[in-house]
Amino acid sequence: MIASTALGLSPDSPLNCFVVGPIGDPYAAHGSPEQEAYEHHLGIYEQVIAPACEKYGITAVRADGIAHAGDINEQICRHVVESDLVIADVSGGNPNVMYELGLRHITGRPTIHIGEAGQLPFDIAAIRTIRYQRSRSHLAGARKEIENALEAGLRDGFEPLTPARVLRSLETADGSASSEASADTEEEDAPGLLDDFAAIEDGLAAMTTNVDTIGKTVEVIGTLTEQSSAELSDLTQANAPASARLAAVARYAQSLDAPAGEMDTAAAEFAARMVTLDSGVRAALGLVEMTPPDERGEDVAEFLQQLVSLNESAQEALVEVGSFGASAGGLVRVSRHLRKPVKQISGAVKRVTGAVTSMGEWADKARALAESGAE
Repeated sequence: MIASTALGLSPDSPLNCFVVGPIGDPYAAHGSPEQEAYEHHLGIYEQVIAPACEKYGITAVRADGIAHAGDINEQICRHVVESDLVIADVSGGNPNVMYELGLRHITGRPTIHIGEAGQLPFDIAAIRTIRYQRSRSHLAGARKEIENALEAGLRDGFEPLTPARVLRSLETADGSASSEASADTEEEDAPGLLDDFAAIEDGLAAMTTNVDTIGKTVEVIGTLTEQSSAELSDLTQANAPASARLAAVARYAQSLDAPAGEMDTAAAEFAARMVTLDSGVRAALGLVEMTPPDERGEDVAEFLQQLVSLNESAQEALVEVGSFGASAGGLVRVSRHLRKPVKQISGAVKRVTGAVTSMGEWADKARALAESGAE
Protein backbone atom coordinates (compact mmCIF):
# COMPACT_ATOMS: atom_id res chain seq x y z
CA MET A 1 0.00 0.00 0.00
CA ILE A 2 1.23 3.51 -0.84
CA ALA A 3 2.11 5.55 2.21
CA SER A 4 -0.32 8.32 3.18
CA THR A 5 2.28 10.80 4.44
CA ALA A 6 1.41 13.06 1.49
CA LEU A 7 -1.84 13.78 3.35
CA GLY A 8 -0.08 14.61 6.59
CA LEU A 9 -1.03 11.27 8.17
CA SER A 10 1.11 8.46 9.53
CA PRO A 11 1.84 5.63 7.07
CA ASP A 12 -0.46 3.29 9.00
CA SER A 13 -3.41 5.69 9.24
CA PRO A 14 -6.51 4.42 7.42
CA LEU A 15 -7.78 6.85 4.82
CA ASN A 16 -11.39 7.78 4.12
CA CYS A 17 -13.00 9.25 1.03
CA PHE A 18 -16.34 11.04 0.91
CA VAL A 19 -18.08 10.75 -2.45
CA VAL A 20 -19.99 13.87 -3.46
CA GLY A 21 -22.51 13.56 -6.27
CA PRO A 22 -26.16 13.42 -7.28
CA ILE A 23 -28.04 10.80 -5.28
CA GLY A 24 -31.48 10.58 -6.89
CA ASP A 25 -34.43 8.90 -5.20
CA PRO A 26 -34.44 5.10 -4.73
CA TYR A 27 -38.15 5.23 -3.81
CA ALA A 28 -39.27 7.18 -6.87
CA ALA A 29 -41.54 5.60 -9.46
CA HIS A 30 -39.91 3.06 -11.74
CA GLY A 31 -38.60 4.73 -14.88
CA SER A 32 -38.80 8.23 -13.43
CA PRO A 33 -35.80 10.59 -13.83
CA GLU A 34 -35.19 10.50 -10.07
CA GLN A 35 -35.12 6.70 -9.97
CA GLU A 36 -32.90 6.49 -13.07
CA ALA A 37 -30.51 9.05 -11.56
CA TYR A 38 -30.28 6.94 -8.40
CA GLU A 39 -29.46 3.78 -10.34
CA HIS A 40 -26.92 5.52 -12.56
CA HIS A 41 -24.96 7.26 -9.83
CA LEU A 42 -25.09 4.23 -7.54
CA GLY A 43 -23.56 2.27 -10.41
CA ILE A 44 -20.78 4.85 -10.83
CA TYR A 45 -20.05 4.61 -7.12
CA GLU A 46 -20.06 0.81 -6.98
CA GLN A 47 -18.31 0.11 -10.28
CA VAL A 48 -15.86 3.00 -10.54
CA ILE A 49 -15.19 4.98 -7.37
CA ALA A 50 -15.38 2.41 -4.56
CA PRO A 51 -13.15 -0.20 -6.32
CA ALA A 52 -10.53 2.45 -7.14
CA CYS A 53 -10.42 3.56 -3.49
CA GLU A 54 -10.40 -0.02 -2.21
CA LYS A 55 -7.23 -0.75 -4.21
CA TYR A 56 -5.35 1.63 -1.89
CA GLY A 57 -7.15 0.71 1.32
CA ILE A 58 -9.30 3.82 1.25
CA THR A 59 -12.81 3.58 2.69
CA ALA A 60 -15.34 5.33 0.44
CA VAL A 61 -18.81 6.43 1.54
CA ARG A 62 -21.70 8.35 -0.02
CA ALA A 63 -24.13 10.61 1.82
CA ASP A 64 -26.77 7.88 1.84
CA GLY A 65 -24.24 5.52 3.39
CA ILE A 66 -23.55 7.59 6.53
CA ALA A 67 -24.40 5.23 9.36
CA HIS A 68 -24.56 7.62 12.32
CA ALA A 69 -27.83 9.18 13.43
CA GLY A 70 -28.12 12.95 13.45
CA ASP A 71 -28.64 15.99 11.24
CA ILE A 72 -27.81 14.75 7.75
CA ASN A 73 -26.91 18.22 6.47
CA GLU A 74 -24.43 18.75 9.28
CA GLN A 75 -22.98 15.28 8.75
CA ILE A 76 -22.51 15.90 5.03
CA CYS A 77 -20.75 19.21 5.70
CA ARG A 78 -18.43 17.55 8.18
CA HIS A 79 -17.56 14.77 5.74
CA VAL A 80 -16.99 17.31 2.95
CA VAL A 81 -14.63 19.38 5.07
CA GLU A 82 -12.91 16.73 7.19
CA SER A 83 -12.51 13.66 4.95
CA ASP A 84 -8.99 12.77 3.83
CA LEU A 85 -10.17 12.68 0.23
CA VAL A 86 -13.24 13.77 -1.72
CA ILE A 87 -14.24 12.43 -5.11
CA ALA A 88 -16.95 14.59 -6.68
CA ASP A 89 -19.17 13.61 -9.58
CA VAL A 90 -19.99 17.00 -11.11
CA SER A 91 -22.23 15.66 -13.89
CA GLY A 92 -24.98 18.14 -14.71
CA GLY A 93 -23.84 20.79 -12.21
CA ASN A 94 -26.22 19.60 -9.47
CA PRO A 95 -26.71 22.60 -7.09
CA ASN A 96 -26.07 20.59 -3.91
CA VAL A 97 -22.95 19.04 -5.41
CA MET A 98 -21.58 22.44 -6.47
CA TYR A 99 -22.23 23.88 -3.00
CA GLU A 100 -20.47 20.97 -1.29
CA LEU A 101 -17.64 21.17 -3.80
CA GLY A 102 -17.20 24.87 -3.06
CA LEU A 103 -16.82 24.07 0.65
CA ARG A 104 -14.24 21.42 -0.14
CA HIS A 105 -12.21 23.62 -2.48
CA ILE A 106 -11.73 26.26 0.19
CA THR A 107 -10.14 23.70 2.54
CA GLY A 108 -7.41 22.93 0.02
CA ARG A 109 -7.66 19.23 0.85
CA PRO A 110 -7.36 16.54 -1.86
CA THR A 111 -10.27 16.51 -4.29
CA ILE A 112 -10.76 14.57 -7.52
CA HIS A 113 -13.42 15.58 -10.07
CA ILE A 114 -15.19 13.08 -12.29
CA GLY A 115 -18.10 13.67 -14.63
CA GLU A 116 -20.10 12.23 -17.50
CA ALA A 117 -18.88 13.43 -20.90
CA GLY A 118 -21.16 16.13 -22.25
CA GLN A 119 -22.60 16.86 -18.79
CA LEU A 120 -19.77 18.89 -17.25
CA PRO A 121 -20.53 22.35 -15.79
CA PHE A 122 -19.01 25.13 -17.90
CA ASP A 123 -17.83 27.15 -14.92
CA ILE A 124 -15.39 24.56 -13.53
CA ALA A 125 -14.10 23.44 -16.90
CA ALA A 126 -10.64 24.78 -16.03
CA ILE A 127 -10.24 22.09 -13.33
CA ARG A 128 -9.06 18.69 -14.56
CA THR A 129 -11.96 16.24 -14.56
CA ILE A 130 -11.92 12.50 -15.22
CA ARG A 131 -14.62 11.91 -17.82
CA TYR A 132 -16.67 8.78 -18.26
CA GLN A 133 -19.35 7.47 -20.60
CA ARG A 134 -22.11 4.97 -19.89
CA SER A 135 -20.41 1.88 -21.27
CA ARG A 136 -18.47 -0.91 -19.58
CA SER A 137 -15.18 -0.10 -21.31
CA HIS A 138 -15.38 3.62 -20.54
CA LEU A 139 -16.28 2.99 -16.89
CA ALA A 140 -13.30 0.67 -16.57
CA GLY A 141 -11.12 3.39 -18.05
CA ALA A 142 -12.48 5.96 -15.61
CA ARG A 143 -11.77 3.62 -12.68
CA LYS A 144 -8.18 3.26 -13.91
CA GLU A 145 -7.79 7.04 -14.18
CA ILE A 146 -9.01 7.46 -10.59
CA GLU A 147 -6.55 4.78 -9.47
CA ASN A 148 -3.73 6.64 -11.24
CA ALA A 149 -4.77 9.94 -9.67
CA LEU A 150 -4.87 8.36 -6.21
CA GLU A 151 -1.50 6.69 -6.68
CA ALA A 152 0.19 9.89 -7.84
CA GLY A 153 -1.46 12.00 -5.15
CA LEU A 154 -0.64 9.63 -2.32
CA ARG A 155 2.93 9.36 -3.53
CA ASP A 156 3.69 12.97 -4.51
CA GLY A 157 0.96 14.99 -2.86
CA PHE A 158 -2.22 16.54 -4.25
CA GLU A 159 -2.07 19.98 -5.87
CA PRO A 160 -4.35 22.55 -4.17
CA LEU A 161 -7.18 23.85 -6.34
CA THR A 162 -7.75 27.52 -7.18
CA PRO A 163 -9.56 28.85 -4.04
CA ALA A 164 -7.03 27.25 -1.70
CA ARG A 165 -4.11 28.66 -3.70
CA VAL A 166 -5.60 32.14 -3.54
CA LEU A 167 -6.21 31.94 0.21
CA ARG A 168 -2.67 30.73 0.81
CA SER A 169 -1.23 33.52 -1.34
CA LEU A 170 -3.19 36.08 0.70
CA GLU A 171 -1.96 34.55 3.94
CA THR A 172 1.59 34.87 2.66
CA ALA A 173 0.94 38.46 1.60
CA ASP A 174 -0.21 39.55 5.06
CA GLY A 175 2.64 37.69 6.77
CA SER A 176 0.50 35.23 8.72
CA ALA A 177 1.96 32.21 6.95
CA SER A 178 5.11 33.55 5.34
CA SER A 179 8.80 32.87 5.76
CA GLU A 180 11.99 34.10 4.12
CA ALA A 181 12.47 30.68 2.56
CA SER A 182 9.06 30.69 0.90
CA ALA A 183 9.58 34.28 -0.27
CA ASP A 184 12.89 33.32 -1.90
CA THR A 185 11.33 30.39 -3.73
CA GLU A 186 8.13 32.15 -4.84
CA GLU A 187 7.81 32.09 -8.61
CA GLU A 188 7.77 35.43 -10.35
CA ASP A 189 4.90 34.33 -12.58
CA ALA A 190 2.69 33.09 -9.72
CA PRO A 191 -1.00 33.72 -10.50
CA GLY A 192 -2.56 36.92 -9.19
CA LEU A 193 -5.95 37.25 -7.56
CA LEU A 194 -8.00 37.57 -10.73
CA ASP A 195 -5.82 35.13 -12.68
CA ASP A 196 -7.09 32.44 -10.34
CA PHE A 197 -10.67 33.49 -11.01
CA ALA A 198 -10.44 33.47 -14.80
CA ALA A 199 -13.03 30.71 -14.94
CA ILE A 200 -15.43 32.95 -13.00
CA GLU A 201 -14.90 35.77 -15.48
CA ASP A 202 -15.61 33.39 -18.36
CA GLY A 203 -18.79 32.31 -16.62
CA LEU A 204 -19.88 35.92 -16.11
CA ALA A 205 -19.24 36.63 -19.79
CA ALA A 206 -21.44 33.67 -20.69
CA MET A 207 -24.17 34.99 -18.37
CA THR A 208 -23.96 38.34 -20.15
CA THR A 209 -24.57 36.53 -23.42
CA ASN A 210 -27.59 34.81 -21.86
CA VAL A 211 -29.01 38.17 -20.75
CA ASP A 212 -28.49 39.63 -24.23
CA THR A 213 -30.29 36.64 -25.75
CA ILE A 214 -33.21 37.05 -23.36
CA GLY A 215 -33.44 40.75 -24.23
CA LYS A 216 -33.49 40.02 -27.96
CA THR A 217 -36.18 37.37 -27.63
CA VAL A 218 -38.30 39.78 -25.61
CA GLU A 219 -38.09 42.28 -28.47
CA VAL A 220 -39.03 39.62 -31.01
CA ILE A 221 -41.96 38.40 -28.93
CA GLY A 222 -43.10 41.99 -28.42
CA THR A 223 -43.11 42.64 -32.16
CA LEU A 224 -44.99 39.40 -32.86
CA THR A 225 -47.55 40.25 -30.19
CA GLU A 226 -48.20 43.70 -31.67
CA GLN A 227 -48.64 42.19 -35.13
CA SER A 228 -51.02 39.53 -33.84
CA SER A 229 -53.04 42.06 -31.86
CA ALA A 230 -53.44 44.22 -34.95
CA GLU A 231 -54.55 41.20 -37.01
CA LEU A 232 -57.08 40.09 -34.40
CA SER A 233 -58.41 43.63 -34.11
CA ASP A 234 -58.95 43.77 -37.86
CA LEU A 235 -60.73 40.40 -37.83
CA THR A 236 -62.97 41.50 -34.98
CA GLN A 237 -63.94 44.73 -36.75
CA ALA A 238 -64.69 42.73 -39.88
CA ASN A 239 -66.96 40.40 -37.90
CA ALA A 240 -64.81 37.44 -38.97
CA PRO A 241 -65.97 34.04 -37.73
CA ALA A 242 -64.41 32.50 -34.63
CA SER A 243 -62.59 29.95 -36.79
CA ALA A 244 -60.71 32.75 -38.56
CA ARG A 245 -59.69 34.33 -35.27
CA LEU A 246 -58.63 30.94 -33.93
CA ALA A 247 -56.49 30.40 -37.02
CA ALA A 248 -54.83 33.79 -36.40
CA VAL A 249 -54.10 32.84 -32.78
CA ALA A 250 -52.66 29.51 -33.93
CA ARG A 251 -50.33 31.34 -36.32
CA TYR A 252 -49.31 33.67 -33.50
CA ALA A 253 -48.61 30.71 -31.20
CA GLN A 254 -46.53 29.03 -33.90
CA SER A 255 -44.51 32.21 -34.43
CA LEU A 256 -43.79 32.30 -30.67
CA ASP A 257 -42.37 28.76 -30.56
CA ALA A 258 -38.82 29.64 -31.61
CA PRO A 259 -38.27 32.86 -29.57
CA ALA A 260 -40.06 31.46 -26.49
CA GLY A 261 -37.95 28.30 -26.65
CA GLU A 262 -34.78 30.36 -27.09
CA MET A 263 -35.75 32.55 -24.14
CA ASP A 264 -36.43 29.53 -21.95
CA THR A 265 -33.10 27.92 -22.89
CA ALA A 266 -31.14 31.12 -22.24
CA ALA A 267 -32.90 31.60 -18.89
CA ALA A 268 -32.17 28.00 -17.89
CA GLU A 269 -28.48 28.42 -18.75
CA PHE A 270 -28.41 31.74 -16.91
CA ALA A 271 -29.91 30.18 -13.76
CA ALA A 272 -27.62 27.12 -13.94
CA ARG A 273 -24.53 29.32 -14.22
CA MET A 274 -25.76 31.33 -11.26
CA VAL A 275 -25.89 28.14 -9.18
CA THR A 276 -22.35 27.10 -10.11
CA LEU A 277 -20.87 30.60 -9.89
CA ASP A 278 -22.55 31.96 -6.77
CA SER A 279 -20.19 30.47 -4.16
CA GLY A 280 -17.15 31.27 -6.31
CA VAL A 281 -18.12 34.89 -6.87
CA ARG A 282 -18.89 35.38 -3.18
CA ALA A 283 -15.51 33.84 -2.31
CA ALA A 284 -13.82 36.12 -4.85
CA LEU A 285 -15.51 39.18 -3.35
CA GLY A 286 -14.40 38.08 0.11
CA LEU A 287 -10.83 37.73 -1.10
CA VAL A 288 -10.95 41.15 -2.76
CA GLU A 289 -12.18 42.62 0.53
CA MET A 290 -9.21 41.05 2.32
CA THR A 291 -6.78 42.62 -0.15
CA PRO A 292 -5.68 46.23 0.61
CA PRO A 293 -7.21 48.64 -1.96
CA ASP A 294 -3.80 49.83 -3.18
CA GLU A 295 -2.79 46.23 -3.99
CA ARG A 296 -5.86 45.17 -5.98
CA GLY A 297 -4.87 46.38 -9.42
CA GLU A 298 -6.90 47.13 -12.53
CA ASP A 299 -8.06 43.53 -12.98
CA VAL A 300 -9.94 43.65 -9.70
CA ALA A 301 -11.60 46.96 -10.63
CA GLU A 302 -12.70 45.44 -13.96
CA PHE A 303 -14.07 42.38 -12.16
CA LEU A 304 -16.13 44.53 -9.78
CA GLN A 305 -17.45 46.64 -12.65
CA GLN A 306 -18.35 43.46 -14.54
CA LEU A 307 -20.57 42.37 -11.66
CA VAL A 308 -22.28 45.75 -11.48
CA SER A 309 -22.86 45.96 -15.24
CA LEU A 310 -24.17 42.41 -15.46
CA ASN A 311 -26.64 43.07 -12.67
CA GLU A 312 -27.92 46.22 -14.39
CA SER A 313 -28.46 44.33 -17.65
CA ALA A 314 -30.14 41.46 -15.84
CA GLN A 315 -32.48 43.81 -13.97
CA GLU A 316 -33.55 45.41 -17.25
CA ALA A 317 -34.16 41.99 -18.80
CA LEU A 318 -36.15 40.95 -15.73
CA VAL A 319 -38.49 43.93 -16.08
CA GLU A 320 -39.07 43.17 -19.75
CA VAL A 321 -39.57 39.43 -19.24
CA GLY A 322 -41.77 40.06 -16.21
CA SER A 323 -44.23 42.07 -18.31
CA PHE A 324 -44.92 38.93 -20.34
CA GLY A 325 -45.15 36.78 -17.25
CA ALA A 326 -47.85 39.03 -15.78
CA SER A 327 -50.12 38.53 -18.80
CA ALA A 328 -49.24 34.88 -19.47
CA GLY A 329 -52.26 33.50 -17.62
CA GLY A 330 -54.65 35.46 -19.81
CA LEU A 331 -53.00 34.21 -23.00
CA VAL A 332 -53.47 30.58 -21.95
CA ARG A 333 -57.22 31.16 -21.68
CA VAL A 334 -57.37 32.47 -25.25
CA SER A 335 -56.43 29.16 -26.89
CA ARG A 336 -54.72 25.86 -26.16
CA HIS A 337 -52.28 26.69 -28.98
CA LEU A 338 -50.64 29.24 -26.68
CA ARG A 339 -50.00 26.87 -23.76
CA LYS A 340 -46.54 25.70 -24.83
CA PRO A 341 -44.97 29.12 -25.56
CA VAL A 342 -46.63 30.65 -22.51
CA LYS A 343 -45.27 27.85 -20.33
CA GLN A 344 -41.78 28.49 -21.69
CA ILE A 345 -42.05 32.24 -21.14
CA SER A 346 -43.37 31.73 -17.59
CA GLY A 347 -40.53 29.30 -16.85
CA ALA A 348 -38.01 31.85 -18.08
CA VAL A 349 -39.52 34.50 -15.81
CA LYS A 350 -39.21 32.28 -12.74
CA ARG A 351 -35.62 31.28 -13.52
CA VAL A 352 -34.43 34.80 -14.18
CA THR A 353 -36.22 36.20 -11.13
CA GLY A 354 -34.54 33.73 -8.77
CA ALA A 355 -31.08 34.22 -10.25
CA VAL A 356 -31.21 38.01 -10.35
CA THR A 357 -31.80 38.15 -6.59
CA SER A 358 -28.34 36.72 -5.88
CA MET A 359 -26.82 38.84 -8.64
CA GLY A 360 -28.11 41.98 -6.92
CA GLU A 361 -26.24 40.94 -3.78
CA TRP A 362 -23.05 40.51 -5.85
CA ALA A 363 -23.47 43.98 -7.31
CA ASP A 364 -24.10 45.64 -3.91
CA LYS A 365 -20.91 44.11 -2.54
CA ALA A 366 -18.96 45.01 -5.66
CA ARG A 367 -20.10 48.65 -5.47
CA ALA A 368 -19.09 48.87 -1.83
CA LEU A 369 -15.64 47.43 -2.58
CA ALA A 370 -15.18 49.73 -5.56
CA GLU A 371 -16.07 52.76 -3.45
CA SER A 372 -13.69 51.71 -0.67
CA GLY A 373 -10.92 51.35 -3.25
CA ALA A 374 -11.60 54.84 -4.65
CA GLU A 375 -11.31 56.56 -1.27
